[in-house]
Amino acid sequence: MNETTIDHEVIIVGAGFSGIGAAIKLREAGFEDFLIVDDADGVGGTWHWNTYPGVAVDIPSFSYQFSFDQRADWTRVYAPGRELKAYAESCVDKYGLRPRIRFGTTITDAEFDEERHLWRLRADFGEELRARYVISATGVLTRPKMPEIPGVGDFRGVTMHTSRWDHGQDLRGKRVAIIGTGASAVQVIPEIAPEVSHLVVFQRTPIWCLPRPDLPLPAPLRLALRLPGGRSLTRMISQTYVELTFPIAAHYYRSLPTAAMAERAGLAHLRRQVHDPVIREKLTPRYALGCKRPSFSNDYLAAFNRDNVLLETDPIREITATGVRTDATEHRADVLILATGFKVMESGNMPTYDLRGVGGRDLEKWWDEHRLQAYEGVSVPGFPNFFSVIGPYGYNGSSYFALIENQVRHILRCLRHARATGSTLVEVTEEANDRFFREMLSRRGGQVFWQESCSVANSYYFDKHGDVPLRPSTTVEAAWRSGHFDLNDYRFTSASWSAQPDAVRR
Repeated sequence: MNETTIDHEVIIVGAGFSGIGAAIKLREAGFEDFLIVDDADGVGGTWHWNTYPGVAVDIPSFSYQFSFDQRADWTRVYAPGRELKAYAESCVDKYGLRPRIRFGTTITDAEFDEERHLWRLRADFGEELRARYVISATGVLTRPKMPEIPGVGDFRGVTMHTSRWDHGQDLRGKRVAIIGTGASAVQVIPEIAPEVSHLVVFQRTPIWCLPRPDLPLPAPLRLALRLPGGRSLTRMISQTYVELTFPIAAHYYRSLPTAAMAERAGLAHLRRQVHDPVIREKLTPRYALGCKRPSFSNDYLAAFNRDNVLLETDPIREITATGVRTDATEHRADVLILATGFKVMESGNMPTYDLRGVGGRDLEKWWDEHRLQAYEGVSVPGFPNFFSVIGPYGYNGSSYFALIENQVRHILRCLRHARATGSTLVEVTEEANDRFFREMLSRRGGQVFWQESCSVANSYYFDKHGDVPLRPSTTVEAAWRSGHFDLNDYRFTSASWSAQPDAVRR
C-alpha cells in the first residue's frame, strides 16, 4: 500500500441532518469520494434516537428543513418526530446517499498524520479508516445525560431516558415519576398524563413556556404550498418568527424589547393555563427569558391542573428501589423517566471521539485549557483538514438547518480552494482563530446570558468555563460570513508527494 493511500477523500462522522446536508453539498460540488459513518442503525440522528410520546420539532417545520429541499406535505406547523425521520430517509434516497453510509460504526478516536496529511480514524471494532478530510457531524442532541443522583441505579422498576424510549412499556395505570422539565419533558408530560394513574414531576428549575402557534395543515393548504412562491413566502414568515423569538431576543437583549414582550406573553400564558395559584407560582421562572432555551406548548402547563399530576419542587435526595425521595417525602413509582437532556457543552460530546491533531494535540484538553472556541464555529488551529458542523460559536439559536447550510458552505469554500491549488493540508491560522474568538467575547455584553438572573437558570448553554459558546449574531450575518470569510485565514499547503493524485483503496 502506498504511504499516501486514503480510503476516502472525505469521511463524515454522523448520519443525522448535519451529515446528510454535508454529503448532499459535497456531491453538488463534485466531491464524490466520501463515506458517512454512524453508530446507529438508521439515519436521522436526533430524530432516529428520540421517539418518545409527543416528540416534535420546537420551531415551525417551514424553517426546520433544508432551503434547497422544502417539503409541502408537513401535516402540522410543528411536525411530529416521525415526519422528521421520514424527511431524513427521503433526503438520503433522493440524493443517492444510502450506498455511502456505513451504520453500526462507532469512531473511537482520530489522529492526524502530519507527514501524509491525512486522518486515521479508528472504529470500535479495530478497523482503521483513512481520509484526507474529516467533517464532524455528530450533533449535540443524541448522547443522553444521566442525572448525578444517589441511587439512580438502584430503582427496581422500569427506568428509561426520553432519548431511549422503550415502546414495549405500557404506562396505562402505572405510577410514573419523571425527572426534568426541559424541552423533552414539556412534550412527554401532557402525552402520558391522561393514561397513567399518577404522575409526579420533579422540577429543579421552571422553564419559560410560550404558546405554540401549531395547527394541522389540511390538504388544501398543503396544495397551496406547491403553488409558485407558496413555500418561499411561508418560509420567510417562519424564519422571521424564529429569528425574533430567540436569536434576536437573546443576542440583542439589551438593545431590543423582543425578550420583554415574549416574557409578558409567557406569563399571560401561564396565568391562562394553570388554575392553582400555588402551582402557578412554582412554575414561574425567576430568570430572564433566553437564559435557557424556552419551550413552546399549548398543553404542558395545563397538565398540572389534573388531579393525577403532582409538581414536586423539593430537591431530590436519592432514588430508592421503589421510588424517589426528597427530604420530606418518598414518592413511590413503577416507572422512572429521565428527562435530563443531553451532553451538549460537556467534554466528550464535541466531537464524540478522541481527536489528536498536530504534535498530538488533544482537542478536549486544548479546549479545557483555552476555553471552547473555533474559527467561525468550524475550524480549530492545530487540527488541519478537520471541520465541525456544530462547533463552538457556530450555532446562534435559530434553526439547525440554517446552521448546517452555513457551516457546510464554509467547509466547501475551503475544500474547493484546496482542490484548485493542489493543497493537501488546510488549517486555520492561530491569528484568525484568536481574532474571531475575541470578537465573539466582545459581543457578550448585549446578550441575555450575562444578566444577573441567569445565574439561577441551570442552563446547559453555560460550559465549565462559564462561557456560552453560542454565536452572538443574526442568522443573516452568519450566512453572509460563511460565504465571504477571508481564505487567507487558512493555511493551504501541498506536500512534496502531492503532485500525484491520491491513491484510493477500495
